[in-house]
Amino acid sequence: MKNRIKKAIIPAAGFGTRLFPATKVVKKELFPIIDKDGRAKPVIQAIVEEAVSGGIEEIGIVTQPDDRDIFESYFKNLPEPKLFNKLSQQNQEYCQYLQDLGSKITLLVQDKQEGYGHAVFCAKEWVGDEPFLLMLGDHIYSSDAEKSCARQVLQVYEQVNQSVIGFNYLPEEMIHKAGCITGVWQEKNSILKVTQIFEKPTIEYARKNLRVEGMADNEFLCIFGLYALTPKIFDFLEEHINTNFREKGEFQLTSCLEKLREAEGMTGLVVDGKTFDIGMPNVYRQTMIDFGN
Repeated sequence: MKNRIKKAIIPAAGFGTRLFPATKVVKKELFPIIDKDGRAKPVIQAIVEEAVSGGIEEIGIVTQPDDRDIFESYFKNLPEPKLFNKLSQQNQEYCQYLQDLGSKITLLVQDKQEGYGHAVFCAKEWVGDEPFLLMLGDHIYSSDAEKSCARQVLQVYEQVNQSVIGFNYLPEEMIHKAGCITGVWQEKNSILKVTQIFEKPTIEYARKNLRVEGMADNEFLCIFGLYALTPKIFDFLEEHINTNFREKGEFQLTSCLEKLREAEGMTGLVVDGKTFDIGMPNVYRQTMIDFGN
């Protein structure tokens, strides 16, 4: 299939300031969660597994230079013999599963931490002239349907052959923490033609500009954290970097998504599932309770 997406990018080079001081010693992407099988695993593994569940064949993880060896060791190396020999037979076999995941992973480096948009741009050469799935390094996804969240987004991309952004519903008191979108329903409460993307709006701005037909007055559509994007996004990221156009001191993604929408059009999908932002302490705590259920 010509428009099938085979690559995914996972930016994982942030400092994790909201989880300080734990992130002095453990990267947030390596924080443990307990999955439905009762297995403890780091967040980054759950994200990689989500990508694979969607049919992704190659995964680029963007890291800080000093963290590259950590991810390399986890996904590509067996434990030291002393530890390996103490593992149960089941866990020794599981080590092979981790290496199978590792065979799909390429580690990419962000030399300077200059924003989410900059981290995505660091994957430009690796992605090449292909569409790709963009995920978040501190979000894990839980589908409420038979298809994984990633598969839902990728399947719509295959149908419409333009960039797709996953979204869900948030009450207005939460929208100042999220990117929001508006548009026109193509399929009621499912697929939307996106007409604007706006990062962390005020309630006043959202009420005036981001309403969507048929939705409650106090409810808006907010970015879920899964994007199927065409490589055109790199042109806009490169333009911002070359002109040093920063927002809140960093190179951001959302304004480039808006430019991509203006240039090529964009489809929105209500994802049938939940996303957990483990980058915040209270949500991480709730994730530990809810994710494995």
